[in-house]
Amino acid sequence: MAARRSIENGFEKTLFRSRWLMAPMYLGLAVTLGMLTFIFMRDLVYYLPQVLTMKAEQAILVVLTLIDLTLAANLLLIVMFSGYENFVSKFEFESTDRPDWMGKVDFGGLKMKLVASIVAISGIHLLKRFMEIGEAGAAGKFGENELYWLVVIHLTFVISGVLLAVMDWLQSKSGK
Repeated sequence: MAARRSIENGFEKTLFRSRWLMAPMYLGLAVTLGMLTFIFMRDLVYYLPQVLTMKAEQAILVVLTLIDLTLAANLLLIVMFSGYENFVSKFEFESTDRPDWMGKVDFGGLKMKLVASIVAISGIHLLKRFMEIGEAGAAGKFGENELYWLVVIHLTFVISGVLLAVMDWLQSKSGK
């Protein structure tokens, strides 16, 4: 009996320690954040000299592109910090500029933030495609069929987000 319990304890400790296998993945996400920052800066440097000759519609598309990259980076930070704290280890440092949500976003909150970010990114992408209608070459890239599917995919994200929110709400009600 004692030998069985010792084997079980060793197995459970091994499983518990295996959570650290996730740490390199979060480090990889930090590298990805650097990649997004590089792409953001590259786009900013590319469009900055064109600002005096840019049409309003093109300026809006540039702004939407930069917002899209920023939302993706925000999403990456949320997943990195919340995922690490929820599944690997708590951050042990104190800082005055530590975001309020750090350490407070559970898996349900992470899921909702993830879905909301995906819906926002999808909406921005869809808006960009609609704004490109009528531009030279845009019809070749995004025809009626492609726009139809972009709308369907976006609505799928929206409906999924609403259903997840309803499920979380029902779960919180049943838990009380």
